[in-house]
Amino acid sequence: MGKQQWCLRVNRQGAEDIRRQLLEEGILDRTLKIRPEGEGLLFPITSRQEGAIQAEFEELHQRAELPRHELIGGIAVLAENDPAGAAIILADRPSVHTALIAESAVEGEFRTKRFRVLAGKETTATTHTEYGRTFRIDLEKAYFSARLASERQRILCMMNEGETVLDMFTGVGPFAIILSVKAEAVWACDLNPDAVSLLIENITMNRVSNVIPILADAGNLPALCGRRFDRVIMNLPLMADRFLPAACSLCVPGGTIHFYALIEDDAEENPLFNQIPVRSIERRFVRSYAPGRSHVVYDINIR
Repeated sequence: MGKQQWCLRVNRQGAEDIRRQLLEEGILDRTLKIRPEGEGLLFPITSRQEGAIQAEFEELHQRAELPRHELIGGIAVLAENDPAGAAIILADRPSVHTALIAESAVEGEFRTKRFRVLAGKETTATTHTEYGRTFRIDLEKAYFSARLASERQRILCMMNEGETVLDMFTGVGPFAIILSVKAEAVWACDLNPDAVSLLIENITMNRVSNVIPILADAGNLPALCGRRFDRVIMNLPLMADRFLPAACSLCVPGGTIHFYALIEDDAEENPLFNQIPVRSIERRFVRSYAPGRSHVVYDINIR
């Protein structure tokens, strides 16, 4: 049922200017939906004005203020331990079935986190969609970040058709599967058996035929691959340094390495870059990670 309220009838021509004026004067009732009437519009106002009439209006849905969170498929990962806020998120977003809080940082050789359910279904598994691709994810079994979606698209736009790509720390395969659109082949490696199992599931689910899954330590790839690649992805921000020499040996001259790192905002450049055959290097900001610390990517062109 609608709500009776004072309103002003205005012509459609010039209506936007009037709307802005009413907003500036604090007169427009923003809890009610502007409604059309014949050739004009009815603007609900907070009090009776000269020329005002009464009409019935639909109330606008007032969305609750939600706590900070990252959405990954049907899971909301909260930034703070807030069970009440978790319940609000589930009530406000019908597509979300679970709200989690991370109980650890990324840890161990498999780069995983421990989570606790704050509200909803007792699971850490979900299906996530990114630019038309679908990924089966289990956040406790394999690391995944939805916040790198635009970064994956940036690299896809940089690529030429028919490139060979090596994804050294593939996880469940978001880089590998997204980049497979342009690549001749993507070799996708991870040390974590659960991650590779999910990768294979995602390859099948997305009907991709040019991604090659590899269960291995990235340090062994020079001996295992027996070839070089046009582009190498190194998405292991906390410990990629020790694999950089291997990445260089796996990259063709003139090829590109995308090296991800977490750095202090005032940090000097990584001294390792002076020990590899760099033709050019560009540092790009990816996102804020913590106060005074950023997630960055170095696009390294090999001499």
